[in-house]
Parts: sequence; C-alpha cells; structure tokens
Amino acid sequence: MTTPATTTHVTELRVRYVECDPMGLAHHSAFAVWFEMGRTELLRASGGDYRACEEAGVYLAVVNLEITYKRPARYDDVLRLDTTLDSMTHVKIIHTYRLCRDDVVVATGRSVLACLDSRGRATPIPDCIRHPGT
Repeated sequence: MTTPATTTHVTELRVRYVECDPMGLAHHSAFAVWFEMGRTELLRASGGDYRACEEAGVYLAVVNLEITYKRPARYDDVLRLDTTLDSMTHVKIIHTYRLCRDDVVVATGRSVLACLDSRGRATPIPDCIRHPGT
C-alpha cells in the first residue's frame, strides 16, 4: 500500500433547506453528498481534473462509505469539512472526513474508492489522479 504525504483540504458549506427534514435537521443522505464535494475539491486543489480522467475512460467508484453522526446539523449552519487523502494502493483510494460546526464535530467518515475502466473493471490509478497537476 502506498501512503502519500497526508493531504487535507477544507471545504466550507452551508446546510441548505433542501437538505433538511421537516424538523430543520440535515438529512443523513446529505452527508454522503458533502463528502463527495470534499473529495472533488481536494483533487481540484491538487491540480487534478476528474472530468478529464472520465473522458479518458477512468472512473472512481465508491465501494465503501462509513459515516458516524455525532451531532445534528441544522438548516443554515455553516460547516467546515476536512477531507484527508489517507492512502492509495494500486487501484484504491481511502479518504477520511471530519465535519464540524465551529469546534463541534458533527460527523466523521471514511470512504474507499476503486479505480475502474470504462468496462467497470479494476484498473491502476492513473497519473491524473495519483499525481494531479503534473
């Protein structure tokens, strides 16, 4: 397993009305979307272009997603999402997440992505993802 220098990106987001249940609390499904936003912004900040990778026939599929909910997030809360690239193997990428409101941890998470080709078969992680911006 290759472990890159730990890379963390911070994304600020605001809980939108559409992401809430009738009680004004963020619905559990919004957290997975926010984590995906964090992964995309981390890659973008590193100089990567996921769209270009897809156009080249390379896709990242979530094969495992874990979310631990610690505190509720409410409509209009401003949240800070720390997305960390923890490790990379030949075909998998592992990220961890920490979502906070001020200094209060709202949720934590972990995802495992597999790199796939256009036929859905595992393929080595290409340079556009492994070494973005080079």
